[in-house]
Amino acid sequence: MPSYQNIAVIGAGSWGTALANAAARAGRDVTLYARDASAAAAMSRSRENARLPGIQIVKSVVITSDLAQAAKSEALLLVTPAQSLRQATIALAPHLASGTPVIVCAKGIEHGTHKFMTEIVSEIAPNAQPAILSGPSFAADVARGLPTAVTLAAHDATTAEALVHALGSDTFRPYHSTDVRGVEIGGAAKNVLAIAAGIVAGKKLGASALAALTTRGFAELMRFGAAYGARAETIAGLSGLGDLILTCSSTQSRNFSFGMALGRGERPSRDKLSEGEFTAPVLVELARDKKVDMPVANAVAAVLSGALTVNEAIEMLLTRPFKAEGQ
Repeated sequence: MPSYQNIAVIGAGSWGTALANAAARAGRDVTLYARDASAAAAMSRSRENARLPGIQIVKSVVITSDLAQAAKSEALLLVTPAQSLRQATIALAPHLASGTPVIVCAKGIEHGTHKFMTEIVSEIAPNAQPAILSGPSFAADVARGLPTAVTLAAHDATTAEALVHALGSDTFRPYHSTDVRGVEIGGAAKNVLAIAAGIVAGKKLGASALAALTTRGFAELMRFGAAYGARAETIAGLSGLGDLILTCSSTQSRNFSFGMALGRGERPSRDKLSEGEFTAPVLVELARDKKVDMPVANAVAAVLSGALTVNEAIEMLLTRPFKAEGQ
């Protein structure tokens, strides 16, 4: 089993920096790539990322703006927003050695192509080994070394297990899987459902309504996953239910906070990216293609497009026909 001693993290935002810390604590030799040379130099001097104030970057992490150098590592974590993944992979691909694992750490579905994240990597860097890392994890928690568990999936079971051993520590616990599509679906869909949960919280509809919304959202996630070939245990695991619970219950979630602003009738802040805003229209189109009933996701997409107001969307959900549990 390969050891993957040398790990590069491509993308020095808050999540990339957190994962660099996690890999360093696992005993790996870590390179953190920042596209902006001045940002890389500033982080090297201060050992801090401005997006994670008060949290030190582990001393052994090498910070660089040299993509070719970072790409020489034995395995890479590709940590960019979902809609930027294609451009990042295009830049990275010429520097990759054949067979290098590229672990995508973005949660979303690409606009236009409707492709999942590992499909983009396979298209642009066909000689790489695509993998996906997802689960209930906030960057600040991981960066500080607080206990966190996630799922890491690759098509090859040996590769997935080796990557888990390379990145895992007593505080960062990846579980390996070969259900790549299931992990991708959970990470993408939960962001949309978290916006709905945030709207419920912002409208102050109560804890009971929030629990009901989260549960019905999970039912939608299960239906969508089944239609697209995900394993039920994956959707019910860390990268599905686990991530859904976290992002539907905390203001640390960008998507939940985005929804809260909508529920309060405010304009959501653009300081932080809400992936669910971009995933919602794609998710409902994919659901429509497979005739999957996703009323919560549809309501979110309609609010975001301006087709419904928040109040109209809530009324639509509350006046749906009564059904048996499980439908």
